Amino acid sequence: MHESATGNRSERFLPCLRRPFTLAPASPVRRRCVAALCVTALVVLAACSDDTSPASSVESPAADSTTAGEDIAALPIIDQIDAAVAALEAQLGGPQEYFEINATARLVNLFVALNDGAVAQPWLYLAGSLTSAEGQPASGGTFAAASLTFDPAVVLSKVQLELPDLTIESFYIHGDGQGSVLYGVLATSSKGGGLDVVLGADGTVKSVDPVN
Repeated sequence: MHESATGNRSERFLPCLRRPFTLAPASPVRRRCVAALCVTALVVLAACSDDTSPASSVESPAADSTTAGEDIAALPIIDQIDAAVAALEAQLGGPQEYFEINATARLVNLFVALNDGAVAQPWLYLAGSLTSAEGQPASGGTFAAASLTFDPAVVLSKVQLELPDLTIESFYIHGDGQGSVLYGVLATSSKGGGLDVVLGADGTVKSVDPVN
């Protein structure tokens, strides 16, 4: 697994819990798993990658980012998803297919579908820089950036209004495997426990499910 250190914290490639793609079983090499996106009961189970996996870093135009000292309740940086996609597609030479894109209050994770959807390569966009790790065999629904229709200014407005006791930890975008895009947030409740809230592109709350 590759980690990019910022200040006293390490940033990691983190797929969302409701993952629409499946990573193939890893080979018997020493490896570490990515885990624990949230600081409370919401646990994000993430993909494993070899300790020896090579990584690369690419600088892109500077973007605002939250700092280590910022309040943990800060919202995901949804407004940086477009910049992250633009930087990655410029680096790779054109439009890509994605298994997942997710944003936390600090960074954007992008999981690029390679080899006709047979491999998932993780990229991390943090403070205007891109970092990648080695891809892994995978399968599942994919989507192109051109299919994204959400408005970063409003997509969280209804969940904040209707579920004011939630702390939103991350915003995710998935391909549902049927040609559509799925939006949602992972959140923690003030009463304890985690919730997976599926949203429409306009922010409409479609479903709320507990995260076990």
